[in-house]
Amino acid sequence: QVQLVESGGGLVQAGGSLRLSCAASGRTFSRSTMGWFRQTPAKEREFVARISWSGGLTYYADSVKGRFTISRDNAKNTVYLQMINLKPEDTAVYYCALSPTTGRSQYEYNYWGQGTQVTVSS
Repeated sequence: QVQLVESGGGLVQAGGSLRLSCAASGRTFSRSTMGWFRQTPAKEREFVARISWSGGLTYYADSVKGRFTISRDNAKNTVYLQMINLKPEDTAVYYCALSPTTGRSQYEYNYWGQGTQVTVSS
């Protein structure tokens, strides 16, 4: 069983920065794709970023390219999402998730964290 626990969310002004962390339990982390997703009450959950098991491949949603950076530390079983130049439209609950495969589809992720709220004020 894998447990994912996100942290680092909060309230920030537009233009500010936050770093989210997701700590994973279990032995599968270092062999798994990790992803970040976000959701607001008005929108369906959307993909933000993902990173391959080695950290060598990263992918981003167009809306966050150039502002967000996903990284991982397999020794610490942790994945990060560094967010800079935050915008009010980035306001959402952010979730990390684990996929044993490529993680190209949300349906490939079989473990999810509880989410952390990010609020960006204008």
